[in-house]
Amino acid sequence: MSTYRELRVWKLGHNLTLQIYQLTNLFPKEEKFGLVSQLRRSASSICANIVEGSARKSRKEFLQYLYQARGSLAETEYHLLLSKDLKFITEQKYNELNDLYIILAKTLNALIASLKIS
Repeated sequence: MSTYRELRVWKLGHNLTLQIYQLTNLFPKEEKFGLVSQLRRSASSICANIVEGSARKSRKEFLQYLYQARGSLAETEYHLLLSKDLKFITEQKYNELNDLYIILAKTLNALIASLKIS
């Protein structure tokens, strides 16, 4: 691997983050420092951890950051569910983003598994 940008998991995470930033522009203004901030932070943390981990010198360190990315992904999924239940996003948009979450989670788990056995 020559760069994190070549990783499918990073591409998927970046796409999810961009969609969340666009989506949260439509949230109520009073959520700017609440749910909007938390959702954006957790989503961007997915890729930030992948990037930081890929810059580390050892597989063990990379794995630690991938586990953190997985935690941020789970946090993001919850914030999306909460956004749906609060009626800030539609059921259709939630399902669309949840489908992306599932693909990203499977891809991230596959990368983790491949690094653990290598």
